[in-house]
Amino acid sequence: MTMSLTSTAFAAGESIPPKYTCDGENVSPSLQWEQPPAGTQSLALIMDDPDAPSGTFVHWVYYDLPPALRALPEGVPAGEKPSQGGMNGNNGAGRSGYTGPCPPSGTHRYFFRLYALDTKLDAAPGLTKDKLLQAMEGHVLAQAELMGVYSRTK
Repeated sequence: MTMSLTSTAFAAGESIPPKYTCDGENVSPSLQWEQPPAGTQSLALIMDDPDAPSGTFVHWVYYDLPPALRALPEGVPAGEKPSQGGMNGNNGAGRSGYTGPCPPSGTHRYFFRLYALDTKLDAAPGLTKDKLLQAMEGHVLAQAELMGVYSRTK
């Protein structure tokens, strides 16, 4: 089953504004989605860049979000437990929370993927993308994807 994922900051397939990148404030963009399927116990979010020179770079891992949540505001804090609920995992830089696009050259694609899960993971803070995907295995009820692009002008 699929869900839709949108942002007021950029449209699907369009450029992510510099505000949300290393060239700006480096804050997470707002994200919105509709009601997940019945039986959803938690939500998880992964943002990554498959065009990074050394392989896919993970920009954000966020899990155990409450199933009643329908949006994330701009600028979700980097701490382990943001006020919206859930837990930030570790990104590709080894830090908790969001780190914005910062491609060394060219235009890169950035995928935000939201997963509706039939369980609350109750995992420790700081999961990596790989550990989160392992924990989610067999529990995904639906997913949504939003892709934006970014290239640096500096």
